[in-house]
Amino acid sequence: MEAMPYLDGVTPIRSEQDRAIETNWRAGLPMLHTGGVTLRELRPSDAPSLLAMLTSEEVSRFISPPPTTVDGFERFIAWTQEERAAGRYVCFGVVLAGADTAVGLFQIRARIDDFSLAEWGFALGSSFWGTGVFARSAEAMLDFAFTTLHVHRLEARAAVLNGRGNGALKKLGAVKEGLLRSSLLCRGGRLDQALWTLMADEWRRREMKPERSYTVH
Repeated sequence: MEAMPYLDGVTPIRSEQDRAIETNWRAGLPMLHTGGVTLRELRPSDAPSLLAMLTSEEVSRFISPPPTTVDGFERFIAWTQEERAAGRYVCFGVVLAGADTAVGLFQIRARIDDFSLAEWGFALGSSFWGTGVFARSAEAMLDFAFTTLHVHRLEARAAVLNGRGNGALKKLGAVKEGLLRSSLLCRGGRLDQALWTLMADEWRRREMKPERSYTVH
């Protein structure tokens, strides 16, 4: 969630299910199931858990300031649904198997009128760092971005001091393109950020395999 607000000529083969997702995501996000994790649209009932998970010292030190109350997160969740319906933004909550509420989120914002140029961000409760939850969730979300939203270029910004965040982006195959000086206002100060990018053709080559690693409902 670093700096997020609260086609290349190759046409992939899509199933009927994919085309339905492509048509209907503005009416409501699909549920993506992968390795004991579900990505789904945020709900008002997620507000208390998001407040607990995303406002801790470890999580909030390198991201845009999150809401500070349950009511603030409820307003944020309502905003995400309004922006999704307008076709400008999507936000998935991260829900573990056997749980009911989100422990993190992934968001994608269109940078131009369509999603061909987009920016993504993420935040996950520190209890789940290093458990594989991020990697599995990120791959499902990125596949959704490139195959359903038709993103061509996907940008991410990570505070230079955020070694974990930069390492995660590199591991996903993102390319560091440059330095954005004093670009993140955080806790009353300004931090430099690295600009990372993923391109659709690069992702398709990386993900070329017979079946998805996740299911859609």
